[in-house]
Amino acid sequence: MKKTVLSIMLVFFTAVIGLSSCADAAVKRYRVVVVKEYPHDEGSYTQGLFFDGGRLYESTGQKGESKFREVDINSGKPVRNLDFAKKYFAEGSVMFGGELFILTWTSRVAFVYDAATLKFKQAYRYPREGWGITTDGRQLIASDGSSKLFFMDSKFNVKKTVVVKLDGKSVQYLNELEYIDGKIWANVYTSDMIVIINPDDGRVEATVDCTGLLPEKLRDDRTDVLNGIAYNPETKKTYLTGKYWKRLYEIKLEEIK
Repeated sequence: MKKTVLSIMLVFFTAVIGLSSCADAAVKRYRVVVVKEYPHDEGSYTQGLFFDGGRLYESTGQKGESKFREVDINSGKPVRNLDFAKKYFAEGSVMFGGELFILTWTSRVAFVYDAATLKFKQAYRYPREGWGITTDGRQLIASDGSSKLFFMDSKFNVKKTVVVKLDGKSVQYLNELEYIDGKIWANVYTSDMIVIINPDDGRVEATVDCTGLLPEKLRDDRTDVLNGIAYNPETKKTYLTGKYWKRLYEIKLEEIK
């Protein structure tokens, strides 16, 4: 009799633990709420966006248009500007360990500059397409348009790879990345969705619906997709923009119940 009761109790507690685990693993859903808006250079095909030392930086794409610049957030105008040769399509960018890292899309080249002076230091052969790149302060983290994230040292040697999954399914087209409070935020290219990823296992812990962030009245024939996430650790504020967008937005998240 005791064995039977014990077995029943064991099954019951196993079920409860299982339900608890499922509840803990539930994906949270958020929408963006605009806190403040700023001008954004509508000629910028935004690829990378980040803060370093309280300053806003942006890398832009398209052959013949690719640039890296420090941007005055209040005017949207460049303070410092770095141009690329016409053959390069610049992609994500980040500063790490006193160096600036910039990827290119299909050229299989990554550039390294001095972070303070923006002087060229070295070019590396990069073994995959360059999309987004960020850092957790210990290593570089990059995307290549697939569902994979690559964790690399400063010489672009891969130390770890994770596959990003939402509800057990791979999430493709991971693009611009930002590391915020221990999680990786990633734009999903061609969509209005951002996914918030656990860097340990690639599991999507939350999604952010950015539908309607840029209103129709600010769109024209050239306006392209959402792409650009920047977090300022000094102010704890998060900013979003897109390719050829006329605005940069400070945002907060509101949970969808």
